[in-house]
Amino acid sequence: MSDGPSPLVKFLTRINPILIVLVVLVIVIAVISPNFLQPFGYMNFLKRAAPIIVLACGQVFVITSGGFDLSQGALATLTVIGSSILLGMDPDGTWWVITLALMAGVLVGLVNGFVVGVLKVPSIIATLGMMISLTGIALTWSGGAPRGYLPDAYRLFGRVLIKDVPFVTILPVAVIVAAVVAAALWLLMHRTNYGRLQHVVGDNPRSAAFAGVPHRRVRTLAFVISSVSAVLAVILLGGFAGVSTDVGTGLELQAITAAVIGGARLLGGHGAVGASVIGALVLQAIFTLLNMLGFPKPLRDVVQGLILIAAVALAAYRRRRSGQ
Repeated sequence: MSDGPSPLVKFLTRINPILIVLVVLVIVIAVISPNFLQPFGYMNFLKRAAPIIVLACGQVFVITSGGFDLSQGALATLTVIGSSILLGMDPDGTWWVITLALMAGVLVGLVNGFVVGVLKVPSIIATLGMMISLTGIALTWSGGAPRGYLPDAYRLFGRVLIKDVPFVTILPVAVIVAAVVAAALWLLMHRTNYGRLQHVVGDNPRSAAFAGVPHRRVRTLAFVISSVSAVLAVILLGGFAGVSTDVGTGLELQAITAAVIGGARLLGGHGAVGASVIGALVLQAIFTLLNMLGFPKPLRDVVQGLILIAAVALAAYRRRRSGQ
């Protein structure tokens, strides 16, 4: 008689299916473009994925706690426009401008958390209102057109490559930043009491409140993390995108899609930083593949929307099957 599944089968069943999807996509990309397997090819891919990785790692905190943050993209746009105007062609001001941008991210997160946690406004409405407000501030401040530029000291995080690195030859600074942010947020979510409380609040906020869990503070911190991640992401993105009034357009949906692809439950209670990183890589791989095949951006947006719908439908189906 068999003693049950073999160790190999048990190992394979524990693998997140999205990781298999990523491997398949990478193989397809490599077949179409063999240069992808060269250090410059896959490191450039990781550099392009770095902003979405940071955004998704921040967004998954809000999703896990039972909400959405639709203001990430607008905050990103405001950060780029505000930074270029405040710098005023003076690269010496880079660090204080970045510090100010991070403080603005904290403020936006606190306001979102207050409106959702204290005023009881649904997060999708609260952050939609914040998105509209931040977009209006950015367009009013810039006069509707890009102004100024981002100096090299600001853009080094998204542009600079460290050369002569053993094994990989080159290493983008953006990849280092994304790895550090992902590691820090992974520790916060999966190795601290805050991470456990966040899952409790997202799974059943009423029971969490009765149990004495500080649910307002838990959710507020999630929004702060999401907003700060948007600022960090656009600092990376500004390295190769420059100044634009639409640089943040759609970023929040990409972050949500990446988190959901990674298995985050949109109704809250389940989410993982590591899986969100893989989801971001899958999304970037899909964009890369569609670009290689010559698909225009509007069609790529259609594909992203279909992916999000399919991921949500699959998550809902799994939840019904589990009886939750």
